[in-house]
Amino acid sequence: MNITAAYTDLYQITMAQVYFGTKPNGRAVFDYYFRHNPYKGGYSIFAGLEDVLNILETLEFSSSDMNYLKQKGFENDFLNYLKNFSFKGNIYASNEGDVVFPNRPILQVEANIIEAQIIETLLLNILNFQTLIATKASRIKYSAKNGILLDMGLRRAHATGGYYASRAAAIGGFDSTSNVKAAEDYDIPSTGTMAHSFIQSYEEEIQAFRDFAKMRPKNCVLLIDTYNTLKSGLPNAIKVAKEMEERGDKLLGVRLDSGDLAYLSKKTRALLDEADLSYVKIVVSNQLDEYVIKSLKEQGAYIDIYGVGTNLVTGKPDASIDGVYKLSEFNNTPRIKLSENIIKTSLPFKKQVYRMIDENNMFYGADAVTIYSEESVSLMEHPFDNTKSLDLNRFKHEPLLQQVMKDGKRIIASRTVTEIKEYSLSRLQQLPDEYKRFQNPHIYKIGLSTKLKNERDLLIKKNKF
Repeated sequence: MNITAAYTDLYQITMAQVYFGTKPNGRAVFDYYFRHNPYKGGYSIFAGLEDVLNILETLEFSSSDMNYLKQKGFENDFLNYLKNFSFKGNIYASNEGDVVFPNRPILQVEANIIEAQIIETLLLNILNFQTLIATKASRIKYSAKNGILLDMGLRRAHATGGYYASRAAAIGGFDSTSNVKAAEDYDIPSTGTMAHSFIQSYEEEIQAFRDFAKMRPKNCVLLIDTYNTLKSGLPNAIKVAKEMEERGDKLLGVRLDSGDLAYLSKKTRALLDEADLSYVKIVVSNQLDEYVIKSLKEQGAYIDIYGVGTNLVTGKPDASIDGVYKLSEFNNTPRIKLSENIIKTSLPFKKQVYRMIDENNMFYGADAVTIYSEESVSLMEHPFDNTKSLDLNRFKHEPLLQQVMKDGKRIIASRTVTEIKEYSLSRLQQLPDEYKRFQNPHIYKIGLSTKLKNERDLLIKKNKF
């Protein structure tokens, strides 16, 4: 997709025009964060940062963008400014793939307010979606344990969102994708089987299997539920597997796409083993998610590979994550957004976030948000309950926000999707299991330094009517 600076909401450009005419040199700090974990879960996986940085480095308004904005009635002086627009700001962010939690900055933008405003929609669009899908993938991985995971959701995705969903799924723990373009661009292993229509195009199922096996002897997976799994598909697959052995090849697997997957997988495994085909893997698909896979595991199903589609790439059932982008500082002066809903009150100042690490190198379950200039933090206070605090002196403090872009140019090395995935899995190993469970997960604590809390409370009093 060719993304230009016009990939934004109109009101961003409208506000930018006013800034251009009144405070063109205003310097702003914006925070990106979200208010709730998706899926009623205990954590989220931050994803999309590499794409954001790559896009911002070359972001500009195209000639066709400029013609369109001229038709919309924007003034010539402002259009001349946009003609030479580029992002020249700084970005501080958590590592992509890290485990993140609500109501603490995950990314900060420090830039001219016009630039910071124009990139808001783009940033939210990419980070919200990829974080949602990476988190879903991580939950599925948690259920599947050592099972192999295949993303096969492109046909059910929300248009080209499927492209980014495949990337995010890989970060969240998936092993491969059926999405050829995403596999090519992001260096994700690509895999696939066959469709029912392939088998239906033949007069006999076994001939379809034979032709497929002869033309595709490597990584051959046969779909066995087109007519009858146990009476037709599996017996024919076993015959073809024996024929492949005679040619020096091996059938990789058989795929179940309907019916009682637990029951059929057990029967299939027994019949394959009986035929001395213990090496043939069993692949299942059909509306899988973390709960279905967990149930299949509990039923003792014999499954090696899980093909997950719709529920993964659409982020079902949540469909979106409530990520927001709030102004926290303007021209070195702190800013706050108030709300009758206390959780929607924003945090002022440019900030740093510290993660508490215990003596076992595990996440203790607390991130402390501080003013960026604070050199240390010894006490973490509850954001809204004055009776609750946590002494932090016994923990190792890990700073989470690092500068990743300076003056519009990335200053960190690019990482592959595989490297981000491996990092994410290692971080999840540091997160205690009580935060990973699906039902009533433990709540990860987010608190404020005393200085930040006091300064925020002063701003609340100052701006409250």
